[in-house]
Amino acid sequence: MDDDLFARTVAALVADDPDLAELVSTHGAPPLWLRPAGFPSLVLFILEQQVSLASAAAAYRKVVERIGAMTPRALLASTPEELRVDGVSRQKDRYLRALAAAVTTGALDLDGLADLDDDAVRAALTSLPGIGRWTADVYLLACLGRPDLWPVGDRALQVAAAETLGLDEVPDQARLAELGERWRPHRSTAARLLWHGYLVRRGRVETPSDLFA
Repeated sequence: MDDDLFARTVAALVADDPDLAELVSTHGAPPLWLRPAGFPSLVLFILEQQVSLASAAAAYRKVVERIGAMTPRALLASTPEELRVDGVSRQKDRYLRALAAAVTTGALDLDGLADLDDDAVRAALTSLPGIGRWTADVYLLACLGRPDLWPVGDRALQVAAAETLGLDEVPDQARLAELGERWRPHRSTAARLLWHGYLVRRGRVETPSDLFA
């Protein structure tokens, strides 16, 4: 996914879908923001599980300030007690250490993920503790730029779909999967549009992350 492809898929979705056309007419379309593929982004996605983005970003910054760089070896050199002071729970500490160990030993080849299809990337990532379907899907979407990802476990996406489509209730994962079929093969772009509308409705300005600068 690049800026040109993103713009073309937005145009195609808007032309074909009245709900997305109204969404973009009202709230505009976001720029294409991607996170760099690799260990730091996976760490941040794990930290973002079940907490606010702001809380996860704060913990990430504290860890980086202390260890100097978000690398597997630097993270493994930290103690669980140090990470807890930084805002990392015991459970997420275990997840991060498992990820760092897998990358360090070569059990997980992060660079090689770009050469795999979506299912193979999911299988590689979800083999590790603490990385489920949601984390794998958002990594595929936001880091590898895959064009047809639809993270049905994302609560904001569920709420955004209900708001955009005028549903009486927030869809569960199975229902959201059904709703997303209308936007194949551009579901990643549809998800970005829905997320953008969700944020704008709540007065939150979506900005590129500066955590990886």
